[in-house]
Amino acid sequence: MSDVAIVAIGAVSSLGEGMAAACTGIPGEPARVAIARDEELAQAGLARPFAARAAVPAGEDDRATWLLRRALLACAEDLDRIRPGWRRERVGLVVGTSSGGMRQAERAFERCARGAAPGDAEAPTYFGPLARAARALGRELDPVVLVLGACASSVLSVGLGCRWLERGACDVVLAGGFDDVTVFVAAGFEALRATTASPPPRPFRTGRDGMSLGEGAAILALARPDGSRLVRAFVTGFAAACDAVHLTAPDREGKGLTLAASRALDEAGRPHVDLVSPHATATPFNDPVEARVIGSLGQPGPVVHPFKAQIGHTLGAAGALELLACVDAIERGVLPAAAGSGPVDPDATVRLLDRTLAGSPRTALKLAAAFGGSNAALVVSAVQGPTRPARRAFVGKGVHVAEEPAVEELAASTGLSTERLDRADALVRLALAAVAALRKSGSLEGAGIVVGSALATLETNAVFAARVRDRGARFAEPRRFPYTSPNAVAGECSIAFGLTGPGFAVGGGMHAGLEALATAALLVEAGDAERMVVVAVDEVGPVTRALGWDGLRSGAVAVLVTADASGAVARVGDMHIVRGPSVPRSGAPGHLALVPFVTRPAAQVLECSTPPDASARIELEPV
Repeated sequence: MSDVAIVAIGAVSSLGEGMAAACTGIPGEPARVAIARDEELAQAGLARPFAARAAVPAGEDDRATWLLRRALLACAEDLDRIRPGWRRERVGLVVGTSSGGMRQAERAFERCARGAAPGDAEAPTYFGPLARAARALGRELDPVVLVLGACASSVLSVGLGCRWLERGACDVVLAGGFDDVTVFVAAGFEALRATTASPPPRPFRTGRDGMSLGEGAAILALARPDGSRLVRAFVTGFAAACDAVHLTAPDREGKGLTLAASRALDEAGRPHVDLVSPHATATPFNDPVEARVIGSLGQPGPVVHPFKAQIGHTLGAAGALELLACVDAIERGVLPAAAGSGPVDPDATVRLLDRTLAGSPRTALKLAAAFGGSNAALVVSAVQGPTRPARRAFVGKGVHVAEEPAVEELAASTGLSTERLDRADALVRLALAAVAALRKSGSLEGAGIVVGSALATLETNAVFAARVRDRGARFAEPRRFPYTSPNAVAGECSIAFGLTGPGFAVGGGMHAGLEALATAALLVEAGDAERMVVVAVDEVGPVTRALGWDGLRSGAVAVLVTADASGAVARVGDMHIVRGPSVPRSGAPGHLALVPFVTRPAAQVLECSTPPDASARIELEPV
């Protein structure tokens, strides 16, 4: 990945804007902590109402969109200075989020409960903030992908952005992530007992009791350097893997995270790592697992910088902001201090600094983990790394599931208990049914999975929000909260079928099924996986109907994308996922866009649009 460079940035966090949002401190000083008591969370009745808020203007109704737009436009301004001709180039946008337009969704759910019209159909969706922020650039963007990989989203986004550049799909990619702090998400994490009662969080230290939420956004402009422009750092390695063990807890041996980190370092040429940016949620279980992963990589004592303890867990923005902190440390020549106090846990031994030191770090490793067992890693360096060749991707026959099977039937085909399947939502059950049908053609073990869903978990979220609204935030349901993550579908499928390759969800709109197919093909072409399961799945319920997304239906489609042409029915050709002012309306929405391929598995063009200005088009060529 030697030709992929970070050339410009835009960022917002509780520490400030620009590189100040990810500042790793001044030599001789302790880490700066921005976490404080949060009035919105306190008024909601939460017992642990602590968060790190960004300086969003007072009265701003849509914090998530404001944060993403701010970072995106700041990155564009930085590009105007560094790469003046970029607006005439082919530009892609790959953004990750954990909760999307959740603040607007909470309001829409409340209006629906009162029998009132929910208002703007786009605002409450996961893709709403992306769509609105992208319009601020005033130009066509291709490809545009929204990654819904929970807390690993923006690390995945940066990695995918690099892969789109390597494919030659664009000249510049704007990649990163965003999220704001909402009562919905805070209530869920408190219900899971994952938040601290006494900030700041204390990652890897004895007595730690969890994290605090934060909000922010970060966008990195990625491009091939031409020797005449500023390069801030190089992204020299990327990999992703799934635990396939538990929906919310990491594998006790850290196998998925170890695999992702090891493969990213292999791609980078196995450099000496000076700095590790861990996921570091400061929970009793996660930190020891991550410490063991860091210790297993054969790197002698790198400094570990748990940035979430300073700016909170910014969810979809976390990976990008933490990667920028690595860039800051490399550029300014510092080894950053770790927030928190107390002795390091003997079961989670890592090298933490009490104060920032002057140094000369050259290479950093960024780790991320998420609900659904998703893991991802990036290597960023001051120098270029080695390259590797690309290859072709092929698609086999697919399956279509139009309705949920009986729970007993699904239990028999997946090996999951009926109790667990009852606890899951319809989105998970439909996806499991589709993958179970796909598996009849052969084992899927070891493959990866990308799930595409037009409206993701909107119906599940409405049920979770109703409990919070009716009984109070302190009575949120811990068993339902994990299923509010769109990444839960990929997680449950990975557990049921042993899918240990890259695993996550995407969802940029009605075209999400084609978005998933394109993303899976990209990962196969890049050598990130030999096989990828693609699941396009949708659940339609009262909220979907109230928002007026006509034509969407419940159901799922599953296909297998592979590097092996044997048994394939088509080869993946040209792929476009476009947002712009002149996008034509075409194709059936959601998973229905893939049904023509299932019913007539031959070379053809698959198309789908998301009004008013997004569409996807994939050419499938004869084998």
